[in-house]
Amino acid sequence: MGLLPTRKKKDAEANGNGSADVSVEEEVAKISRKEKLARAGALTKHHTHEGSKDVAGWLDSRTSSSTIYTALLTRHVPKGTNWFYTLGSATMFIFMMQAITGVFLAMYYTPSATQAYASITHMTNEVFLGEFVRGLHKWGASLMIILIFLHMARTFFFGAYKYPRELNWVIGVALLILTMAMSFTGYLLPFDQRSYWASIVGVNINGTGPLVGPYLADFLMGGSEFNSATLSRFYAIHMLVVPSIIAGLMGAHLWLVVRLGTTAPPWLKPKPEEKPDREVSA
Repeated sequence: MGLLPTRKKKDAEANGNGSADVSVEEEVAKISRKEKLARAGALTKHHTHEGSKDVAGWLDSRTSSSTIYTALLTRHVPKGTNWFYTLGSATMFIFMMQAITGVFLAMYYTPSATQAYASITHMTNEVFLGEFVRGLHKWGASLMIILIFLHMARTFFFGAYKYPRELNWVIGVALLILTMAMSFTGYLLPFDQRSYWASIVGVNINGTGPLVGPYLADFLMGGSEFNSATLSRFYAIHMLVVPSIIAGLMGAHLWLVVRLGTTAPPWLKPKPEEKPDREVSA
C-alpha cells in the first residue's frame, strides 16, 4: 500500500515531463516555422529587388533613363527660387488635365450641327460625373490661359528670355498662340447661340488679316458659311492638331529648361569674383 503513492507520483512526474517535452517540441516547431517564413520572405524580397534591378537595367541600357532622371531631379537650382518658378509646371499640369478630361468628353460628344448641343446636354445632365468632368475641362481652359500669361510675365520681368534662352522664349510665345487657338476652337463645340456668334466674329476678325487672313478664314469655316463642316473642322483642330503641336513644343521647352537651367531672381545679384592681388615690382 505504501508503494502506490510513490508509483502515482512517478506516473504524474512522467506525465508532467511528457507534457513539458511536447510543449518544448511545439515551441521548437513554431520557431522553425517562423524562421522558414522569415527566410522565405527575405528570399522573395531579394528576388523581387534583383528582378526590378534587372528590369531597370534593361530599360536604362536602351533608353538612358538614368541620365534623364539625373538631369531632371538632380540639376542645380539657383538660390532665391520661389513659388513664381512653379507657374510653368502648373501650366503643364493643367494641359495634362485638359487632355485627360477631353478624352472622356470626346466619348460622348457628337460633332454634328444638329446633335452637338444635345450631346453636351446629355453629357452634363445624365452621364455619371459628366458635369464634374465638363466643369474641370471648361474652367481648366480659362486657368491654363491665366497661368501661361503669368508664366510669361514672370519670365519677362525676371529677364529669363535673354541669352542663351532666346529660343525657349520663342517656343513659349508659340505655345501661348497655340493655347489661344485651342481655346478658340473649343469654344464653338457646344454649338449654342453664344458660341456660334462668337466664333463668327472671331473668324471675321481673322479674315481681315493681311495676306493670309482671307485664306485662314476660308480654312476655318470650311466653306462660305458656318455649317457641319465648320464644326467638324474646329473639332479636329481642337482635339488633334493643336494638342499634338503643343505636346511637341512643350517637350522641347522642357528639354531646353533642363539643358540651360533656370535663372536666379533679378534682385539677387551675383557676387563679383575676387581677383588675386598682383605683385608690385620695385
